[in-house]
Amino acid sequence: MFNKIGRLDTDMKKDIKQHLEEFYKLLDKNKKEQAEKQLFVLAKTPNYFIREFAGKELLNYHDQRKILPLIKKMLKHRIYGIRATAIFYFYSKLIDKPKKLLKILEESIDSVPWEVESIINDLWKKYPELLKESLKEWILSENESKRALSFHGMENIANSDPVYIMNFIALAIDDESMEVQKKITHILTQVARTNPVIVYPYIHEWLLDADEKRVKTIWVSMKKLANIVIQKSRREKSHDFVMLTKQTISDWATDENENVSKMGKKLSFIENR
Repeated sequence: MFNKIGRLDTDMKKDIKQHLEEFYKLLDKNKKEQAEKQLFVLAKTPNYFIREFAGKELLNYHDQRKILPLIKKMLKHRIYGIRATAIFYFYSKLIDKPKKLLKILEESIDSVPWEVESIINDLWKKYPELLKESLKEWILSENESKRALSFHGMENIANSDPVYIMNFIALAIDDESMEVQKKITHILTQVARTNPVIVYPYIHEWLLDADEKRVKTIWVSMKKLANIVIQKSRREKSHDFVMLTKQTISDWATDENENVSKMGKKLSFIENR
């Protein structure tokens, strides 16, 4: 029943609640082993949405003192779905205590990466100032996954604080991790589309003394942006992004710095093909 993939309809939510009611009854009778087995049947599902719904529903049990030790055990379980259900429990429980929630997410990055990404994205919408401060520590971590995840959801502030994003990227522009580089090119593309007048001077500065790896990172983003310009030019000729990108490409092509001029010429070829 709980192996189906996809979003939940009313009937599925009803089935999950009924399953949890049986779990609650076993807890009430202090039949801990049976209760654990009942919950794990549900939690080990491959369905993200079942895990999310079940994790939140567990907060409805009247005696959370019985729930919490089991949830902590689940967070270290060998089965991914069981760990993921536990992280959604903490998400719902601690949504009004984001510092505590972030601490648990930080400790769970490697064990439930997809769920941590999803929650981080939501926290950017609810607590942007806290995320801005906290993730500065993540980007300096020795943990590659933690550094990569520090960029996830940052596009939520692409309009409101592009300067923060660009200064954050500057901390990691030469990171050796391929995953971090992928995150950088993604967020760089997103923020440039909304604030090109702020982004392009930063990129110009990074190119001046760039090694081959940094040039490649920047090229991936700029190539995407140049292709977007081609598409938008056919429909939105006065769009600020289009005009500023075209002007930047033209200026870079004649720049005295070799890295910048090479980048500008390659982008001009894309623009004019």
